[in-house]
Amino acid sequence: MLVMNFRRSMDMNATVGMLGCRTWSDHIYTPTGYYNWMDDMAANADAKINRLNRIAGQVNGVAKMIEDDRYCMDILHQIQAIKSALAKVETQVLKDHAACCVAEAIASGDEAEQRAKFEELVELLEKRR
Repeated sequence: MLVMNFRRSMDMNATVGMLGCRTWSDHIYTPTGYYNWMDDMAANADAKINRLNRIAGQVNGVAKMIEDDRYCMDILHQIQAIKSALAKVETQVLKDHAACCVAEAIASGDEAEQRAKFEELVELLEKRR
């Protein structure tokens, strides 16, 4: 069966480490007070995991539709919905990467690291073509 529970497949205590943002302080001073960006990153990870679990359920539903020999257009509509949901997860991961990893490279002042992060993004966008 295709169902996969993404929450079980990862150690939730390691979520922050997987995001690659451990070099900054957990708290950033803002005009309205201190902001713990790590809390947002963990909440975003939970949201992405929930979304991926829903997508896995949709994929299983499409497999069942094919087994049941359902109408092709209904199957295609479901596949489009899955692709759209995956694109939303991809967008959120890209935003997180920009907010965390790219911002970290910019803040470091290391030109080589900045160039490497930029080249990673360019390569990714080239693959989408």
